Amino acid sequence: MSLPALTPTSATQKVDRALLDFVKALKCGDEIRITQRVRVGSRQWTTTVTGKFRDLNFLATGLATQRIPEDDIVIPMVHFTKPNGELSSVALDEYSKVERAS
Repeated sequence: MSLPALTPTSATQKVDRALLDFVKALKCGDEIRITQRVRVGSRQWTTTVTGKFRDLNFLATGLATQRIPEDDIVIPMVHFTKPNGELSSVALDEYSKVERAS
């Protein structure tokens, strides 16, 4: 599958190009650690998860009516397997950090 050449946009900011390039270079089975900032209401915290990389793809969202392509939001999704075997996915945003787990 060919990945889009554009810099995908999260709901609030553009995702860092270096982060996308790093994730695109990962191979299936690579051990990764993902750190993200979580916000619920006025509370926020950082959480980290580890697992084996499975795939990177893009979720295209937008309005239910046909409009111009610039109205769409393209969200990069990282799919991985947790150590307990659970299949999981996270959406990357401007606060995401993905690195190789040691």
